[in-house]
Amino acid sequence: MNYAISTDEFERLRSLVYQECGISLDEHKSPLIVSRLSTRLRALDLDGFGAYYDLVAQDPDGEEFTRMLDLISTNKTDFFREPKHFEFLRDQILPSLKRDKRVRIWSSACSSGEEPYTIAMALFDGAADPDQWDFRILASDLSTRVLAKAASGLYDEERVRSLPSEVVRRHFLKGKGSHAGMIRVRPHLAAMIAFRRMNLMDDRFPITSPLDVIFCRNVMIYFDRPTQERLVNKFYRYLKPGGYLFIGHSESLQWIHHSFTQVLPTIYRKEG
Repeated sequence: MNYAISTDEFERLRSLVYQECGISLDEHKSPLIVSRLSTRLRALDLDGFGAYYDLVAQDPDGEEFTRMLDLISTNKTDFFREPKHFEFLRDQILPSLKRDKRVRIWSSACSSGEEPYTIAMALFDGAADPDQWDFRILASDLSTRVLAKAASGLYDEERVRSLPSEVVRRHFLKGKGSHAGMIRVRPHLAAMIAFRRMNLMDDRFPITSPLDVIFCRNVMIYFDRPTQERLVNKFYRYLKPGGYLFIGHSESLQWIHHSFTQVLPTIYRKEG
């Protein structure tokens, strides 16, 4: 069966997605919705997007909503993406914390895990005595599919081709036998990270210790300005005085009200 989505059906799905996770789908995304969800409708033997909306909206545990987001989301990332951020973390932030040797970082939209593992590599390599430090990285995402991928720590070897060979040797294990062509992050990185499903639209986050750094990169481009402002000011509350917020290079806080001080074009600091 070939599916089509009416204007009313698209508006209902768009409103649901915005209400639940803050993502603003413009009308030009209608063909993408049809393309990515049609296979799911066939698998469920549904006659159209109206029936699918009813299923998602009435799902008591939210599993189908999560599956829908997995299908319509683009989870594109790389190790050491936007490398200046990790240089700043290693060279500027880490030395400022050497007295207590305690670091708390949140990768708030971790996707398939490349960002939190890169954070872990930057911390490990930047510390002269990493075993003496207390590193904790919270890595969260709304998608259970990409979280499972991230937590496995297993990647195609092609994903690290661009990294220096000594970095790969230090932080990854090369697959053999049935895992030939794959690499896995070494245990010293995995031990630094806790993966957890979280929704950035929640009023409160399950975070009890003030954070030194929050990464929220290439996510707010999907939010409208009021949603961006609410999120940025929630982040402010969870950072300790002197903490930092990193956003993506395609993003800016220029047009929203916030209390951060800009350090570099995509790096902001909570003064104190």
